[in-house]
Amino acid sequence: MKFAHFSHVWSRKGMTAHQRYEQLWRELELADDLGFDYGFTVEHHFNPAESLMPSPTLYCAGAAAHTKNLRLGPQGFIPPLYDPIRLVEEVAVLDNLTNGRLEIGLVSGVLPEFFRHLAGADFENRGALTQEIIPLFKAAYGTEGPFSFKSEFHEYNDVTLSVKPLQQPHPPIWRQTREPDTLTQLAKEGSHTGFIFLYPRAMVAPRYRTFLKQWEEEGNPGKPNIGYWTMVYVDEDDETAIAKAREHILHSMQVTFRHGWDNPGMNQQALHSTVQARGETQVLDIAKNLGDYDYLINNNLIFVGSPETVTQRIRAAAHEGMFNTMMCEVNIGSIPEEDLMRSIRLLGTQVMPALRDLEVY
Repeated sequence: MKFAHFSHVWSRKGMTAHQRYEQLWRELELADDLGFDYGFTVEHHFNPAESLMPSPTLYCAGAAAHTKNLRLGPQGFIPPLYDPIRLVEEVAVLDNLTNGRLEIGLVSGVLPEFFRHLAGADFENRGALTQEIIPLFKAAYGTEGPFSFKSEFHEYNDVTLSVKPLQQPHPPIWRQTREPDTLTQLAKEGSHTGFIFLYPRAMVAPRYRTFLKQWEEEGNPGKPNIGYWTMVYVDEDDETAIAKAREHILHSMQVTFRHGWDNPGMNQQALHSTVQARGETQVLDIAKNLGDYDYLINNNLIFVGSPETVTQRIRAAAHEGMFNTMMCEVNIGSIPEEDLMRSIRLLGTQVMPALRDLEVY
């Protein structure tokens, strides 16, 4: 089992953006010292009540200056918001700035508000635009001298990059998805994947089992990473942890997720229709209960408790959901920094060592 410090860089009451970033570096420094494998962030736009991270490129650069071993990256870049060749250049520079510690995470972007104010952003074709970036990376980084590339949406001819990635042929690539067709493509390309707690583990596990079989059939080396994101809080005992985390988790659920289901401006009916068309009606059950703390605890959708309890919860969830990389959102709501750092420390010193040998696949 691998572990990531994952940060939406949620805004916190009473903190300026500068102060929040400074706290983030302290978190990452501690995670680096404790042996976490990854430091990941999001790309979110235009919602100051939620995330303060519209630029994962700057996250990676700042994180690299404050850490020595963590592998760093976005989870992920939203390719439809970029000119793809610009993203190719940014990634190459970042891999050198991080001394070969970069991981390239990609997401297609679920919220139309991310696209609304950016020129050329194409929400309708976001899935196809995200998928085409992977072969573009491979063409750009795998060609000696100038390269050319043509797809449904873009064409580049005789491009010479100023900088190539330090990692060859390219940094590891992730695309967060549970879509069977996309997973098939990722297996062919040798890319990692993952999902979040909104998608029931029992529902998606068969899809990842197929992905693992396809990965092996394609002759990819080693095992792919399948990540799982949720909120984590660890304290000395269950009662203390559950009591301390409650208001902060519910606040983060409200500003990050519930507005997407409750806000008419987010086209609630379209979201519901999409999951129903995919046969994912269980997603609606989770979405309806995001404000019910007991539901989240009792259904093991968040990992809160003593080190022993959190270890047991992650172990059970990993077997059920077929994941090997735990993406831990630890800075929730406005949890006091003393509690935050204790949680990270207990996670790193007691939970992680107990799960290092866990191999679900």
